[in-house]
Amino acid sequence: MIEQFVLGNLNTAVIALDQDLRVSYLNHAAENLLDISERRSYSQPVETLLTQPSLEDDLKRAQSQQQQFTRRKACISINNEPVTVDYTVTPVDYPKISVLLEIHPRDRLQRITREASLVAKQETAKSLARGMAHEVKNPLGGIRGAAQLLERQLADNDQKEFTTIIIEEVDRLRDLVDQMLGPVKPPSLKALNVHEVIERVVQLTEAETDGAIQFVRDYDPSIPEIPADRERLIQAILNLVRNAMQAIEQHMPLSDGQITIQTRIIRQFTIANECCRLVCNISIIDNGPGIPEDMIETIFYPMISGRAEGTGLGLPMSQSIISQHKGLIECESKPGRTCFNVYIPIAL
Repeated sequence: MIEQFVLGNLNTAVIALDQDLRVSYLNHAAENLLDISERRSYSQPVETLLTQPSLEDDLKRAQSQQQQFTRRKACISINNEPVTVDYTVTPVDYPKISVLLEIHPRDRLQRITREASLVAKQETAKSLARGMAHEVKNPLGGIRGAAQLLERQLADNDQKEFTTIIIEEVDRLRDLVDQMLGPVKPPSLKALNVHEVIERVVQLTEAETDGAIQFVRDYDPSIPEIPADRERLIQAILNLVRNAMQAIEQHMPLSDGQITIQTRIIRQFTIANECCRLVCNISIIDNGPGIPEDMIETIFYPMISGRAEGTGLGLPMSQSIISQHKGLIECESKPGRTCFNVYIPIAL
């Protein structure tokens, strides 16, 4: 039906209710918001899906008075989680439908605003880092060349030891600068199975830790192939998993650590002010100590690290790689639970 096609492609969550305020229809945005399919929700009372003290009164008033009502900044509970929304109740005259409930999550708007600000700051930081990296890299070649020429003219092996140190340190700085610059060429996108990539990352991490850390897999097998550069995507996710592993290792034995990798499909998700119809969400969750609150906004900046021996380049590199895939990485953390969410559009 044309009505369902139109409603299904709206960003606004729309719930159609019958005369008894039971669900007749959910569009994709509502399924995503309520975390339930239309089939499973069919004929359920609306209060079983979401609760809000004044909602039932507003629905009944719209039915009796045949008048539209809008409530701003209402706090509703979905799956026992509070969400701030604006909602509108509209009476309709349609077979098996008495009321339309439109829900606009304000949390999502705030997230989009915060995300846009974060992306802008990261782009500025990335440009500064790239500029600095180029300025550092240019004289490194000259220093290395001069050290090699000097080494050839020295007969004393003890003196050659100093030129060897210069060359080795220049090479170390060059490798560090290359990491700051990140991949220059655009990614080679090919359809791939995201779970095959994740399994490769788990395999590499288990080999690195001798299987000491516990991995929990929570995959959605219905996720279709996504357009991605396999090697770069492996690197991006591996950086995030290593970051989780190292955070755990600093505060507890690896055998007590647990990393959960979860995959889901999200519908009608906004990335960088662009609404994506379908997005692959990869969540990497660890039971480490958490990230200090004052670092959450800066962890994706180059050279920012919570570890004394860290370079602060792993997370920015991951963010850069995912950005090349038109995606985004977000982080939320509290003591005992840190979650990095990777969002990649399923169709570019």
